[in-house]
Amino acid sequence: MKPREVELSTTPTPEEIAALRLGDIVYLTGLMYTAREGVYMRALEDKANIPMELPSQSAANFHCSPAASIREDGSFDMGAVTATASFRFAKWLPEWIAKTGARLIVGKGGMSSRDYKEYFVPNGAIYLSTVGYGTGALLGRGVENVEAVHWNEELGLAQAMWVLKCNRMGPFLVASDMEGNCLFERENARIAENLDRVYEGTKPAVLKRFGETDNRADELIG
Repeated sequence: MKPREVELSTTPTPEEIAALRLGDIVYLTGLMYTAREGVYMRALEDKANIPMELPSQSAANFHCSPAASIREDGSFDMGAVTATASFRFAKWLPEWIAKTGARLIVGKGGMSSRDYKEYFVPNGAIYLSTVGYGTGALLGRGVENVEAVHWNEELGLAQAMWVLKCNRMGPFLVASDMEGNCLFERENARIAENLDRVYEGTKPAVLKRFGETDNRADELIG
């Protein structure tokens, strides 16, 4: 069945969030901000005032380091926008989501269903994942303008809070839902069901290197 495509505002309503299903393809329009460990530590641990009105301006937090620079005249040169692995920031997310009203956490790789159930669901948030690798240039096409860069002097370009005006930016995959289900865990379980059939009749591994096994209980799925 063809995945459903959804166009979503970066300030979505609770009803729009609840209507999303695992595997939906989402395109975002509105303001999106980047925030990762530097922003989290400055705002949550150092108690600095967040330089945006959240979530009224944006409820979409992108785990990203833009391939961008600030020109001498203060304008911005924006190229690709490449997501970074979100699991690295999980420990800050409960407080961040509660403090900022973030409803869309966007990044690469996702987290576990336990994280979604404990951190996301109680705050009405879901996770959107980038699709594969090498999509930075594609996502960059959805950025109409750089509205601002906050905390650049304190954190540097990679860790600063970039505010991006987006127009149908995507595609992103809905990787969690309001029940805390995880898209990647669901699909991995489906793959695992067929492993015995795939390996049926094959000879046991000879070299026994890491990852080579004839015991299905030891199988690793990336």
